[in-house]
Amino acid sequence: MLDDFMTRATLAGIGVAIAAAPLGCFVVWRRMAYFGDATAHAAILGVALSLAFQTSIFIGTVAIALVMATTVTLLSGRGYAMDTILGVLAHSSLAFGLVAVSFLSGVRIDLMAYLFGDILAVSRVDLAVIWGGAIVVVGLIAWRWSALLTSTLNEELAFAAGLNPRREQLILTLSLAITVAVAIKVVGVLLIAAMLIIPAAAARGLSRTPEAMAVIAAVIGVFSAVVGLRGAYVFDTPAGPSIVCVAAVLFALFGVLGSARGSKSI
Repeated sequence: MLDDFMTRATLAGIGVAIAAAPLGCFVVWRRMAYFGDATAHAAILGVALSLAFQTSIFIGTVAIALVMATTVTLLSGRGYAMDTILGVLAHSSLAFGLVAVSFLSGVRIDLMAYLFGDILAVSRVDLAVIWGGAIVVVGLIAWRWSALLTSTLNEELAFAAGLNPRREQLILTLSLAITVAVAIKVVGVLLIAAMLIIPAAAARGLSRTPEAMAVIAAVIGVFSAVVGLRGAYVFDTPAGPSIVCVAAVLFALFGVLGSARGSKSI
């Protein structure tokens, strides 16, 4: 079954959607959209370093994502607004990554595949990495769900419950780094943030509880991956952007339906 490239691509898209769904909910609730974007942009630098040192691209992108998160934490509250820090780090890391790639001699690299994804070229090894990462992310989020939710709602309440919000932030950061690393092959660094945010945002107006929002976001993400891939195959369009387009259409559709019903989201 895995000999068929479309089967591998579909399974890869489903894996990324399942990993991104619960994490995307916390990104939306915590208003971390720009942080996700910055982490994704930094992944290009991780790719360049991985190729330079001949190590796993997964390890390189996770490492750089964690460095990015640590840097943001250290620089926050030191005279710069958070969006300014994230903007500087996002674009500078992307620029440094692209420049670093140009210095790699004897290494053939398809930048378009890393920027916009190349899901149709997913191998069995890539599939194992994607699903392994997805299982780790979902496991981390499920394990710390109550603590993460409490820290997201109210840090003072989290302290009163004996929780450490910074530790929960670290778990979210680690999950985000893993998601970026596994999604880079599917949708590319420029569209990873879209797969985190759009399904979760679309699910928000349909949900009454946080758990329902995570499940609905996963369903929307999986549907977007399957339909987007099918549309790319039929209309000969780029696969990664096609997946994001389907998610965006669902977001607009559910937004209109939610407004018509006058429903309240969480």
